[in-house]
Amino acid sequence: MIRVVVIDDHEVVRKGVIAYLNTEEELEIVGEASDGHTGAALVKELKPDVVLMDLIMENGTGIEATEEIMKSEICRIIILTSFYDDEKVFPALEAGAFSYMLKTSSADEIAEAIKKAYRGENVIEPKVATKMMTRFRQDKKPHEELTNREREVLLCIGEGMTNQEISDNLFIGIKTVKTHVSNVLSKLEVQDRTQAAVYVHRNGLLKKDS
Repeated sequence: MIRVVVIDDHEVVRKGVIAYLNTEEELEIVGEASDGHTGAALVKELKPDVVLMDLIMENGTGIEATEEIMKSEICRIIILTSFYDDEKVFPALEAGAFSYMLKTSSADEIAEAIKKAYRGENVIEPKVATKMMTRFRQDKKPHEELTNREREVLLCIGEGMTNQEISDNLFIGIKTVKTHVSNVLSKLEVQDRTQAAVYVHRNGLLKKDS
């Protein structure tokens, strides 16, 4: 049996979810709470396998409760909320939430998410997944978008090599070097080789810079 605790301040939602989950043979609802502080204490006491966690609650938010629970890492937490704005999504995931679902999900989807969490499989609402990918791309540094060859060319630029020296060093044609240099400058959004070289050293890309 997968032992579950449901934490949600909306009684109708909480009771409705529990009523459905109780029909699932693999699931056992071992506790419920209507606020974050009470819920976190209950989870520490009962040590369930999975927690369904609302986010917006008066006495301790879902994020605060998640942070408190994850200090002991005693279970996997599924956020079940109506909100998917950045101010809710990323703090919840950073606090340690394992999955993130919206309350528009069907009862079957919620039950399946609990079973997947128990097996170690995340379930992320598509709208949230899109936000995560956007954030991931924004967090990446420009040089991480370079191909392996472009990165090699960039390092050569950082060493102060001319196009001919890069050609000789990498055993590629001079026209190919020029193409790679152009691509590197474009991807780094710098105007010339000097700025590219400065970028290399500022980011510690050469061994002697580290």
